[in-house]
Amino acid sequence: MSVTLLIVILTVLVSFLAMNNHEIMDKLIFHPYTIWKDPSQWYRSITCGFIHADLMHLAFNMFSFFMFGEMVEKYFELIFGQFATFFFLLLYISALTVCIIPTYLYHKSQYGYRSLGASGAVSAIVFVGIFLQPTMQIGFFIIPPIIPGFIFGPIYLGLTLYLSKNGGGTINHSAHLWGALYGLVFLIVAAKLAGMQGQSDVIEIFMYQVKTYLSK
Repeated sequence: MSVTLLIVILTVLVSFLAMNNHEIMDKLIFHPYTIWKDPSQWYRSITCGFIHADLMHLAFNMFSFFMFGEMVEKYFELIFGQFATFFFLLLYISALTVCIIPTYLYHKSQYGYRSLGASGAVSAIVFVGIFLQPTMQIGFFIIPPIIPGFIFGPIYLGLTLYLSKNGGGTINHSAHLWGALYGLVFLIVAAKLAGMQGQSDVIEIFMYQVKTYLSK
């Protein structure tokens, strides 16, 4: 069983428990004000990624994660060898915390603000997948795959940046944005440190795939 599937199963189970138990939801949700007053509760930056607001929220995140997660795992086996699982888990868990830091800094004095969901970590995995296979065809939401990932990525980041500043609503677009950017930085740095086991640099591989695609 893949690590991706294990994370999906765990997230679904915890999310269902929290949806049906307000006490569990309260203990796991990201609440900047509580963390500001009691830093020992920073664990919420991780636990909030295993709970979701409703079935649609859960289904969308886990479907996106599963579609890209298994692919990224296979690439990580090529890049990191026997340490692939470690780096995959490190990416996912650390992305949960890193993506939520700007949210914490902005909302820490607002008692009423709360955030939940795996979107930031999922964005990290999705963008790592796009970087490793930039010519894959991707669509927007319910639109069928129509554009390559290296074009989809900048459009998504631009839209997410705009929404994080002007969108309003209940979606934490900031976590999506920082999760995606963190995923790219993590991949480039980790692959460099690991030496890619004699293979080319991930940036070179990305550029080669894009140039090949554009030259057709």
